[in-house]
Amino acid sequence: MAVPPTPALSAADTAHIDSQLAATDRLLERNYPGDDGSRQPVHTVYVPADRFTPSFAADWGAEALATAAAHGGFERLGSLLGQDADLSAAVAPRVEAKLASEPIEDLRLDFEDGFGDRGDDAEDAAAVAAASAVAKAAAAGSAPPFIGIRFKCFEAATRARGLRTLDLFVSGLAAAGELPEGLVLTLPKVTTVAQVQAMDYAVSRLEEVHSLPAGRLRFEVQVETPQLILGAEGTSPVAQLPHAVPGRISGLHYGTYDYSASLQISAEYQSMEHPVADFAKEVMQLAVAGTGIRLSDGSTNIIPVGDAVEDAWRLHGRLVRRSLERGYYQGWDLHPTQLPSRFAATYAFYRQGLPAAAARLRNYVERTEGGVMDEPATARALAAFVLRGVQCGAVGADEVQALATLGIPQLTALAHPRLAQSTSK
Repeated sequence: MAVPPTPALSAADTAHIDSQLAATDRLLERNYPGDDGSRQPVHTVYVPADRFTPSFAADWGAEALATAAAHGGFERLGSLLGQDADLSAAVAPRVEAKLASEPIEDLRLDFEDGFGDRGDDAEDAAAVAAASAVAKAAAAGSAPPFIGIRFKCFEAATRARGLRTLDLFVSGLAAAGELPEGLVLTLPKVTTVAQVQAMDYAVSRLEEVHSLPAGRLRFEVQVETPQLILGAEGTSPVAQLPHAVPGRISGLHYGTYDYSASLQISAEYQSMEHPVADFAKEVMQLAVAGTGIRLSDGSTNIIPVGDAVEDAWRLHGRLVRRSLERGYYQGWDLHPTQLPSRFAATYAFYRQGLPAAAARLRNYVERTEGGVMDEPATARALAAFVLRGVQCGAVGADEVQALATLGIPQLTALAHPRLAQSTSK
């Protein structure tokens, strides 16, 4: 029998390497925690801030249901979106139930483009009223799971106004009691890292003044300017954001029309699928990989109304599906009649992918040979895909159990192993 070789590296060598990589270890631990496993909404609805009422979500759901009924129902909608009869029959009742129970997952009361410049007195009053309305809706259980405001940007002309609206809204919520669990704040038209650092300072001060836990006020960054994708120095500012304010940014949202217009794309060709949009979104995807920051695609301004309902549904459904296939699991909706195609396309995406994903997960866990040999990273992606389907209502936990022989806790541990390790300690 051959004598095993004596290791050449000593304990001192290992300690030296550990010392060399200590900064890398800290960077990975602090800046690349991975996704936290919490629910991500499938969309964000934007509405002028003064239009929000406690019944807003239910009203939108009712209009979406009525529009679908007027155009042949949800199975016909599925057919318009290219779903076969079996898939459409499975998707239709789930979409109908969703629109009746939770038609809006994430709502942004807009004080920026959707509100405009109405003067300080009018915006002050609207910000105070918005805080009161959101607090009442949250207390009554009629608010969407995620809700917040988009205020004006931090460019010189609107900075003071944006900060005042942010302050009045957050201060109003704090005065009313506990902040809504799904509170979201959106900083638009960001061009530099410094603007995001300024936002970090602003919310830190609000936390201090209102005795909120540090880090309670996270925010989204809207990627709407080319300067955030490629800076003056030839670097990518968007890639610096997660590391400039670690743990503070919750999401990056692509702004279809501001970004396209800034690159001189004519209005007719401004779209979520224009090559300039794909490039920006790929940079965003790279910038936040592993950081836990979520991504959202933008919107289409082609609205399903009048004689164009069905054509607009086909377009919207295709764009939603396209985003999902590219790893953008959230997008913007601008009108109640976009909700049927949003949920129909989203639910079809998860239901179509469930059987194969469940089989691969089962084979991976049971170490059974199949047609695909999946590695741990792919198993994590498969589990995350299935969990997203459950969280949005496209598939049921019972279906997952039957197909994958895995419960939600097992899927969560597979999808987010670092989270599982931290909670087990």
